[in-house]
Amino acid sequence: MEKLVYGGDGLGRIEGRVVLAPFVLPGERIRAQAEREKPGLVRARALEVLEPAGVRVAAPCPHFGRCGGCHYQHAPYDVQLAAKRSILAEELRRVGKFDPPAEIAVVAAEPWGYRNRVQLHIEGGRLGYWEARSHKLCAIGGCPIGSPKLNEVIGILEEMLHDPRWPRFVHGLEIFTDEEQVQLTVGDSDRPVAKRFFDWCAERIPRLVSGALDYQKRFRVSNHSFFQVNRFLLEPLVETAVGAARGESALELYAGVGLFSLGLGPRFREVTAVESGAAAVRDLRFNLDRAGYPQVQAEKNTAEEYLEKLNRAPDFVLLDPPRVGVGKTVVKRLAELRPRAVTIVSCDPATLARDLAGLLAASYTIETMTLVDLFPQTYHLETVVSLVA
Repeated sequence: MEKLVYGGDGLGRIEGRVVLAPFVLPGERIRAQAEREKPGLVRARALEVLEPAGVRVAAPCPHFGRCGGCHYQHAPYDVQLAAKRSILAEELRRVGKFDPPAEIAVVAAEPWGYRNRVQLHIEGGRLGYWEARSHKLCAIGGCPIGSPKLNEVIGILEEMLHDPRWPRFVHGLEIFTDEEQVQLTVGDSDRPVAKRFFDWCAERIPRLVSGALDYQKRFRVSNHSFFQVNRFLLEPLVETAVGAARGESALELYAGVGLFSLGLGPRFREVTAVESGAAAVRDLRFNLDRAGYPQVQAEKNTAEEYLEKLNRAPDFVLLDPPRVGVGKTVVKRLAELRPRAVTIVSCDPATLARDLAGLLAASYTIETMTLVDLFPQTYHLETVVSLVA
């Protein structure tokens, strides 16, 4: 195997074809079984590591290699970070056709017990995650990347599953916590769940809240509203994205419940936070009011529609788009408005490369690039890029 690539696989070659296999490391020789083939490419499953890499470690989770949640538990954390930095640079070159900065900074924290939210599947009286690349259940007794409170709730739910009162038509749940309160959302069900189920859950799960969770008494987060999953890196992420930005006006697109909005509030005379989700906008307005930032105005709209009617560029624009990125329409309009500074917070290096290529073509330059490792033990990575006109 030559290297790790985005998606969690290792890449090797055999008889002129690329072979992709998960749970391997660069330099290893493996015996593998082809699972899917097409011209020039084989997707394989590693059957045996014949020559392990010197850095390989034993994964602490007994489900690693079968569960689809983690990809890198067999690598020390410093090796994971170095691999992610290389993967990010390669994706920018491959997709964006430009060279990344010589220096890509890394912000990281505790690599275990960091998740504040998990989605669980239920099948045959068992609870867990999907197996890698399948919809077959991998039952778990706990999750080492989940927070202590999440694992406590997982244990309680496993007991409740064996109670006759458990609704067998519920096939998926989401747990979200700030280590004090717990929010439980039914994600997959054949029919609506009666109130008595949640009353029963409230009896068993300490500090279970009904509806929105007030995350550390700073962010109200309603069911299905997006919030970052790494409980250790919330403030470092905001500080990295907002940085030294100051000025008269700022615009935040894809604002969610206001994680970055609250960071922008004290630094600008006026801020507009744009979000299209109705529940998230309600949370955003609540969080801004509580923080006492009348200079930050929340607007329910899409990024495309808001930019179309905007006729004057703000001093600073911050974008935190979903995995699909900001897209050509937003990039084109930003190039027309030409704000002095733009920061993109991206969870997908391929769509980031595409969006950056458009801004670089409009004569923006990359000032800083930082990999914020919100998802240790997995191939996922967050990137914060600051550009100037």
